[in-house]
Amino acid sequence: MTDAEWAAIRPLLPVPAWLQGRGGQPEGYCHRQMLDAIRYLVAGGISWRAMPADFPAWGRVYAFFRRWREHGLITEFHDRLRGKVREREGRQTEPTAGIIDAQSVRAAATVPPASRGYDGGKKVPGRKRHIVTDCLGLLLVVAVTAANIGDRDAAAGLLTRLHRDITLVWADSGYTGSLVDWCRDKLALALQIVKRTDDMTGFVVLPRRWVAERTFAWLMNSRCLARDYETLPATSEAVTRWSMVTRMGRRLARPRAAGRR
Repeated sequence: MTDAEWAAIRPLLPVPAWLQGRGGQPEGYCHRQMLDAIRYLVAGGISWRAMPADFPAWGRVYAFFRRWREHGLITEFHDRLRGKVREREGRQTEPTAGIIDAQSVRAAATVPPASRGYDGGKKVPGRKRHIVTDCLGLLLVVAVTAANIGDRDAAAGLLTRLHRDITLVWADSGYTGSLVDWCRDKLALALQIVKRTDDMTGFVVLPRRWVAERTFAWLMNSRCLARDYETLPATSEAVTRWSMVTRMGRRLARPRAAGRR
């Protein structure tokens, strides 16, 4: 990452326990080295053992990645970055509306049969990423399941994890049915279905739904996400957040256009 990007994201990093006097040994590598190594792996789609010699040893980088995943530090860091990007765009830190969607991706041989399936609609064997984004396309929550899990089945758990400020979520027709009433009664959340009309032919940009589709396009720029290689769904979710961390960090480091706040 550039010096400008490091200066933008450094204050948002979680503080190690040993620096707060809560025990633990000092880390042997600086966070910038570790973040660069993980971002390189996610962007290039390489294996851990193929980590170039310019970075710390792959075992140390993986231990850092695993610790951040298991203790929720990557989620904390990601959410802080998202709040900073939203403030930079003149928005409140926490959104009040979101867009939900799902994407099926093929799974590599490293994905165990217990967490993979077949999406009959998309004809994709593998896993499915379920996401909720804000109106800027920034990730709010993500869940990775087997591809045979329906959108409505995964949506209940996904929407439950949303911040309480979210009162409206747009979705496609795959989320129709009892889920709409369940969201209203259990979560006090309005799930609004954006449908195609009968007179639409060919490709049409549908209101709000295109935002989540663009987020999937952003994620697919990371080669590590073009196919699911991870044994654990939780690792796939962490990799998805790391991909968004890279995009948001670069966005914060970019000079603002003239006339914008």
